[in-house]
Amino acid sequence: MFSKILMLSPHTDDAELGCGGSIAKFLEEGKDVYYVALSSCEKSVPPEYPPDILKKEVKKATRALGIKEENLILYDFPVRDFPEHRQKILDTLIEIRERIKPEIVFTPSSYDTHQDHITVMKETLRAFKKCTILGYEQPWNNITFNTLAFIPLREEHIQKKIDALKCYETQKYRKYLNPEFIRGLANTRGTQLEEKYAEAFEVIRWVLR
Repeated sequence: MFSKILMLSPHTDDAELGCGGSIAKFLEEGKDVYYVALSSCEKSVPPEYPPDILKKEVKKATRALGIKEENLILYDFPVRDFPEHRQKILDTLIEIRERIKPEIVFTPSSYDTHQDHITVMKETLRAFKKCTILGYEQPWNNITFNTLAFIPLREEHIQKKIDALKCYETQKYRKYLNPEFIRGLANTRGTQLEEKYAEAFEVIRWVLR
């Protein structure tokens, strides 16, 4: 149904965590996938790494998923300070809308408690009024989550997601990057569909044309 797809990632790795398997499936189907990261989180990089390391890691990760290099767009909004830059983020998303003209947008869910994530979700609603918008799942940030949409996945899609997340060497200490967790959540969502694996999404806006 949708051929031009936009993944909005507040920080590098968010879109892979929420949609990595779906991205792999979309690309396998020949769809045009764009990945936009609004921050490379330089303030949060461990001191033993160069400040721009996450820019290098996201390039490796999106390459592992199969996203074209020219479809990766990076910005430098300061991590944890997105609410203070709300208007500039909105302006940026409008520029992206006019440049890409996506048919569907994936963004953090409305249940996400991270201040940067919820800011991006709210500005996505403002910027992409004519698009279908799905909110992706990140359980470590969600108090609850409405599993209203599902994308069934196969083993190769989940493996690509895991391979992409392995590119984030600086983030390997985070429990939610553990392959067992990634596979377990995908298996849980797949079980709800009587499938092997799936990713679940909140329907924020559904536009049928």
